[in-house]
Amino acid sequence: MEYHTTHTVSNQPPPLVNYNLFTQDTALLESVVREGAGWAQERLSEIGAFAGREEVIAWGYDANTHEPVLHTYDRYGRRLDEVSYHPAYHHLMQHAVAWGMHASSWRDDRPGSQVARAAAFYLFAQVESGHGCPISMTHAAIPVLRRQAALVEDWLPGLLSLEYDPGLRPVREKKGLLCGMGMTEKQGGSDVRSNTTRAVPDGNGAYALTGHKWFCSAPMSDVFLVLAQAPGGLSCFLLPRVLPDGTKNRFLLQRLKDKLGNRSNASSEVEFDQTRAILIGEEGRGVRSIVEMVNFTRLDCVLGTAALMRQAVAQATHHAAYRSAFGRHLLDQPLMQNVLADLAIESEAATLLAMRLARACDQAESSEQEQLIKRIGTAIGKYWVTKRGPVHVAEALECLGGNGYVEESIMPRLYREAPVNSIWEGSGNVNALDLLRVFAKEPQSLERFFEEISPACKADARLDVASKWLQRQLADPQMLEWRARYLVEQMALVLQGALLVQHSHAAVADAFCATRLEGDWGRAFGTLPRGVDAKAILERARPERES
Repeated sequence: MEYHTTHTVSNQPPPLVNYNLFTQDTALLESVVREGAGWAQERLSEIGAFAGREEVIAWGYDANTHEPVLHTYDRYGRRLDEVSYHPAYHHLMQHAVAWGMHASSWRDDRPGSQVARAAAFYLFAQVESGHGCPISMTHAAIPVLRRQAALVEDWLPGLLSLEYDPGLRPVREKKGLLCGMGMTEKQGGSDVRSNTTRAVPDGNGAYALTGHKWFCSAPMSDVFLVLAQAPGGLSCFLLPRVLPDGTKNRFLLQRLKDKLGNRSNASSEVEFDQTRAILIGEEGRGVRSIVEMVNFTRLDCVLGTAALMRQAVAQATHHAAYRSAFGRHLLDQPLMQNVLADLAIESEAATLLAMRLARACDQAESSEQEQLIKRIGTAIGKYWVTKRGPVHVAEALECLGGNGYVEESIMPRLYREAPVNSIWEGSGNVNALDLLRVFAKEPQSLERFFEEISPACKADARLDVASKWLQRQLADPQMLEWRARYLVEQMALVLQGALLVQHSHAAVADAFCATRLEGDWGRAFGTLPRGVDAKAILERARPERES
């Protein structure tokens, strides 16, 4: 009997694997050099090549398919309060720690160290987002802890270590440490001043905490920064998972959150019952400690979203380069070019802003200008870039058609990940209102913002008009809170436009200013006006497989 072949595979793009995420990201590569970390290019190229390997990309899938499992009790009924992870999660953590994504900016005092670390975080976030949570929290906690002389000797060496050492053991037995955070509670959310967890001094220099935390990510971390109400007011504490004598602290895991995305990251609910902790700073000054950490974790939200957008553009342009429809490759069709170029513009604007903020973090201690740009720019970027993430990824997903709606394409995972960065470390309203408070307390910060964009305004009339209009809007104090979101959005667009005008390809900057600032744009991606050099924009954005 003769059998006929009924199933053939044609007109399908090859998987986007075995390519260098760093060297094939023109906007990132240029930003690293421009913002002062050109010395890190070789290392970042190594990370980019590693992150693009087929095996490593598979780890991202596996870590999210096989989710963390909570073990509340052992087989004999004793409290265990541990979480187990798939080996793929540990592989990602091992390499992220080995490359110092949690600590390299504090280990290396060279100019540009924050920029180099930000770029590395951005690259690995494209592989998988959930493991970045403990990496980000550890990075943000280190500058707080290193100002506490009593804690430096015990905790800082482990947190700065490049060895990933999972498992709960006393700090003296561990080769490397990770830090988590526990801030929000059921009744308060972002309003941490309404926290009810109580901290009572035990008379021996420590405190006993009793209460709960509604969201506590990465519960298998070695130590946590938490907020609790001490006799002197809301205070910040260092809470170890394991006490010096080897016994577990009273860190009771009630359940893991069943989240929309970020599935590899074990977000938990925690109860404290006479849980031992050490005061950081002074009683009643907890929010001040948190603000310092939040500036860094908010930057990582911007970086994480920019990374998702970059990976979405990479996948969409790669698909369009190989997929044909109606007799032509999608990449050669004008309407698809319009969509892809628009997505690429948005992605590049997010990347440039994120890396500029990393430079501000790098130089904040020696420059008032950079300190203020770090403070207000991070809030602006956190608000706007994370808002753009979900709609951007959704449009990129559509470029793949039905293929983009199935898990193997990675696009559904990127789409599920996108909303969380807008929620973590303060929602949109929190960031917008935070910015207004900064303007009220430090009026010079607004002056510094307009100084930042002034050189670009001289180079582009559209940017100049938008800047002057924004200044007039910000001068109306009675409407500031009502229009806070809109004003922060406009500040973000002006700041992104200024960065593109000064530092990007003319085709990208011109298209951005024509659409986002001058208004020659529709209400969806793919509505660029005539005259846009889509070919030049896409040449910057599209990655190519190396093998």
